[in-house]
Amino acid sequence: MTAATSRDLSPRESRFVRGLQRIVDVRAEEVAAMLCGCAYFFCVLSSYYIFRPLREEMGVAGGVRNLPFLYTGTLLGMLAVQPPFAALVAKLPRARFVPISYRFFLANLLIFFALMKAVPHHQLIWVGRVFFVWTSVFNLFVVSVFWGVMADVFRTSQGKRLFGFIGIGGTLGGILGSGITAGFAVHLGPPNLLLISAVLLELSVFSVRRLFAAARSAAAEGHGKATDEGNAVIGGSIFAGISHVARSPYLLGICLYMLLFTVGSTWLYFHQAALAGKTIGGSAERTAFFAQLDLAVNLLTLLTQAFLTGRLIKALGLVTAIALIPALSVVGFLTLGIAPVLAVFVVFQVLRRAGEFAVARPTREVLYIVLPREDKYKAKSFIDTFIYRAGDQIGAWSYAAMGAVGLGMATISFIAVPVSLGWCLIGLWLGRKHEALAAPLPPTAPALGGRERRSATAR
Repeated sequence: MTAATSRDLSPRESRFVRGLQRIVDVRAEEVAAMLCGCAYFFCVLSSYYIFRPLREEMGVAGGVRNLPFLYTGTLLGMLAVQPPFAALVAKLPRARFVPISYRFFLANLLIFFALMKAVPHHQLIWVGRVFFVWTSVFNLFVVSVFWGVMADVFRTSQGKRLFGFIGIGGTLGGILGSGITAGFAVHLGPPNLLLISAVLLELSVFSVRRLFAAARSAAAEGHGKATDEGNAVIGGSIFAGISHVARSPYLLGICLYMLLFTVGSTWLYFHQAALAGKTIGGSAERTAFFAQLDLAVNLLTLLTQAFLTGRLIKALGLVTAIALIPALSVVGFLTLGIAPVLAVFVVFQVLRRAGEFAVARPTREVLYIVLPREDKYKAKSFIDTFIYRAGDQIGAWSYAAMGAVGLGMATISFIAVPVSLGWCLIGLWLGRKHEALAAPLPPTAPALGGRERRSATAR
């Protein structure tokens, strides 16, 4: 999809577009949609990063030994939200099911705010555990919906050029959200910040509606995908996400890529909880530390997205770019195994998470553009939520099991090295498979529509 308009630009607009084009390979008619996507992601992630440090603190306060149980609760929460969301996708156009989904979570935020104010302090640990599970569901679900919309609105060639820059919106939102929490958590108290988060989530609904309006305008002018495609009800079964994944080697490959990624991320998360619990005293101080860590990640991500992401993908190609962060993880886990201390962990975690947001995530989302619309929401949501949290489960319980038999942080880090190597190899395979699916049909090929061809090849 391209956006905006074919009218002549004013001198001021022309200067603005030329300025953007020095940073990102964007055409004039794509600018409006790209900026709407940035604003949408900004609001979603700023909302999340305001209360993410509160989740981290509640995880530490509840005890590292209880984290595997919280991860199990998260997996069950993912199972609970999948059928209702799939039913919305099947029955409503995207302009309705996306706002409904976000406002459901907005209402949840207000409920948690009321509970944290009303429940006695000695009982807050149970509210905290529920909040931990809910936050984990929220994060994956709302971000998955965002990227599903991006894959539905933009074409493959546009995704390779624009997704990295659109990610800047999310990075700036993360900087704002974590900055608000780092600056005001001690003085205002974390529960009061949930109201700001709720306002930002409502602004994300406004932003996605502007994006859909830009898509309709572009389609009407002949620049984007057909208007009826964007407004059409997708239909299908509420279990289509699961059944399509089971029949598609390509989608199964994405599942495996996601599993290996989340296993390594979960082991790092447990390292973080253990190191922070030992070296940083005080609940508010740990909350501020987690917020500062998020801030460092987002600042590095911003610099990478602004100056490197598009150039890296263009220079290296999708195949190499999608395997870049797995390769970094091989080196990082090896180093952490040699020196399992907080300083080494912070450097590795910041580099890995920033690389995930700036490089791995945009390239991974391009994988979905070649799929039918139903898979962009249903199969993608299933992979990004349930499969992601299944990887968390494997990571959480395997970490607990390794700890139970006496393995320390260094040994677990060494075990993560071959896991990261496998993640790298499956990334290379997916990149090559995507290139085959995105390649144009040869002139002698049978006359199939783009969607039918991709569906038949991917499954």
